[in-house]
Amino acid sequence: MTRIISGFAGSRELKVPKTGTRPTSDRVREAIFSALESRDLIEQARVLDLYAGSGALALEALSRGASHVVMVEKKLQAGALLKANAELIRSSGKLPSSACSVHVTSVMSFLSTFTGEPFNIVFIDPPYELINEEITEVLRQLIPFLASEADVVLERSTRSGVPEIPQGLQLEKSKAYGETTIHWLYKA
Repeated sequence: MTRIISGFAGSRELKVPKTGTRPTSDRVREAIFSALESRDLIEQARVLDLYAGSGALALEALSRGASHVVMVEKKLQAGALLKANAELIRSSGKLPSSACSVHVTSVMSFLSTFTGEPFNIVFIDPPYELINEEITEVLRQLIPFLASEADVVLERSTRSGVPEIPQGLQLEKSKAYGETTIHWLYKA
């Protein structure tokens, strides 16, 4: 069961596609959000969630005070559940419909056509089988859409190693949680 951990929508259960996604565990999400909250980064943040799956990361941020979340998922079934989850969380906090948007498209398509305001926090949780060179290209394409001092939280298999970090981003730290490693990057 995947659920929102804290904030106005705490304990709300999220729908998860039966196949094709790997939701971030509660333990890892709690570690991510404890780190973000300790630096007071969530309140009023604009958040982007690439490879969103169930939307657990972006919707957790929305529940904890982010002002706007954008979720990108290319799989149609996951996209439909993502829209339902977004509406559940948005309506729980009586937020305007503009508080969250869902884009059912590939990450690279989204990045090549996006024209909105820059993001303060970006979650990237791709399928573990996605190779590091593709992750590096996503990071490179993402840089123009980052606010100054933006944080990028990249979730990868511990066996994947660290992808090459393009100029414009810096790796702050990496922390393993069993099979999952979180790489913390920031806009340089």
